[in-house]
Amino acid sequence: MALIKTVILPHSPLLIPEIGKINYNFLDKTNAAYEQIGHDLKNLGLETLIIISPHCPAQDNAFTINIAPDMEMSFKDFGFIPAKTSLAGDSLLADQIKNILPDELPLQLISEEALDYGSAIPAYLFHKINPDFKIIVIGPANELSLEKHYELGKYLKEVIEASEKKIAVLASSDLSHRLKKSSPGGYSPKGAKFDNKLIEHLSDKETAAENILKMDEKTIQDAGECGLKPIMVLLGVLEGTPVQSHVLAYQTDFGVGYLSLEFKLLN
Repeated sequence: MALIKTVILPHSPLLIPEIGKINYNFLDKTNAAYEQIGHDLKNLGLETLIIISPHCPAQDNAFTINIAPDMEMSFKDFGFIPAKTSLAGDSLLADQIKNILPDELPLQLISEEALDYGSAIPAYLFHKINPDFKIIVIGPANELSLEKHYELGKYLKEVIEASEKKIAVLASSDLSHRLKKSSPGGYSPKGAKFDNKLIEHLSDKETAAENILKMDEKTIQDAGECGLKPIMVLLGVLEGTPVQSHVLAYQTDFGVGYLSLEFKLLN
C-alpha cells in the first residue's frame, strides 16, 4: 500500500514565523505537531502529498483538482513574500484520480500557479523540512453533501493503493471560528460544542464518518467551520484501513479551533 501517513492539520497563517511574529509562539503545540509530521514524512520518503483544502478555488457541484505543473507558495495577502518557492504538481496521479471518478462525483480541472493558503501553509512548512515531494490539491464542492466527499475519499484510496509512490493525505482543516468573542466569526456557544463533539467522533475512526453524518446541521452551521468536508474525504481514504487516532494538539488561543490529529496506520 502506497499510503504512508494521514493527518488533519490547521492552516493558520500565524504558524509561519514571519507572519505570526509575536503570536507565533502561542501556537507552540501546533508548531510541534507540524515539526513532528514534517520529519516523519521526510523519514518515510514522501513522494506525493495530497492536500484537501477548503480554500482551493471551488465549484458548487464539482470537486476541483489543481493540475498546474508547478505551484508557488506565496503569502502576499498576509504581508510575507518568501523567496520564490514552488512545488511540482503530480500530473500523472491527478489524471488517474480524474479517470477513476464516476459521473456522480464530478471533478473540475483547474490550473492555478499560486497555491491557496489552505494548501500553501502546510506545504510551505513541510517544504522547509523536506523540499523533495510533489503535490496535489483537491478542493471540496460547495453544494455537494458530506456523503459525496466521503465517497470521493474511497475512490482516492483506490488510486493510492494502485500506486507505487509513497503518498500522504492531509485534510487542511480549521474547526470552529466562533469560540470566543474575539473570534473572526464572532461568538457562538455552538462553536465549542461542535469542536468537542467532532474530536470525540474522530477518536474512533471506525464510527467517525457515521457519527459525523448524524451531527446536528444547525450546530455545524453555527460553528463556522471549514474542516468537515476535507475530514470526510480523509475518512473515505481510510475506509477499511486499521488506524489509531492520536490528537497531537488542539489550540483555541485565537478563537479558532486548531486541531492536529494523526491517524496512525497500523498495517
